[in-house]
Amino acid sequence: MDITVLPSVNEARADELINKTVIVIDVLRATSTILTALSHGCKAIYPVETVLQAKQLYQPGFVLGGERACKKIPGFDLGNSPLEYTAASIAGKTLIMTTTNGTRAIQKANKAGTILAASLLNGRACAEEAITLKKDIIILCSGTQDVYSFEDGVCAGQLTDELLQSAVGSGTELNINDFGLSMLYTYRHVQSNLTEALINCANGKRLSKLGFLEDIKYCSEMNTIPLVPIVREGKLVVPSVSQHT
Repeated sequence: MDITVLPSVNEARADELINKTVIVIDVLRATSTILTALSHGCKAIYPVETVLQAKQLYQPGFVLGGERACKKIPGFDLGNSPLEYTAASIAGKTLIMTTTNGTRAIQKANKAGTILAASLLNGRACAEEAITLKKDIIILCSGTQDVYSFEDGVCAGQLTDELLQSAVGSGTELNINDFGLSMLYTYRHVQSNLTEALINCANGKRLSKLGFLEDIKYCSEMNTIPLVPIVREGKLVVPSVSQHT
């Protein structure tokens, strides 16, 4: 099984994703927020690329969430802080979400056989699910404005590490691309102090200055949400939630 890690959404070629399992990462903060919303009872999430698309999909009772330049979009119900997505704000509701990078990466992967959403919060569960699908895996780091982001790379390394462990149990041989190996070794180097590593990276510094330090601390936690969001009919859902709780 081939494991290919791509450093940013700009590196993804739609035709190369066909019939593969694509794991989309945006640690700070889209996929971390998606996971949090679904873990708190959100029914489904429409990930869209533009604000206009979000408004066109909106129906009474839906929740609009997302950001531009790290800040909540004017007129939207929620921003892109996972800490906003409490059970009180999202349980039982459908969310339409648009972010600068993460939701665009999910859209870019739309030709994949399966699209999963991952962050540090669910790396182990996501890796275990991906192995069971028995398809070549592409780990797509969203990055920031088409440029590699450290935190996504670290999460790709976490996923690769977890994939290796899952593969041992299933007897699967993995072939990892060079960038993936680089991210694996980076993750192993910083895993004992992920919070500090994320605070010191470029997006961590930017979010800290904007008052989102608690978001960084939350997003640096590992394997706290054993759910695997999957794209079905254009929506991110968690199938058979009862299996994970």
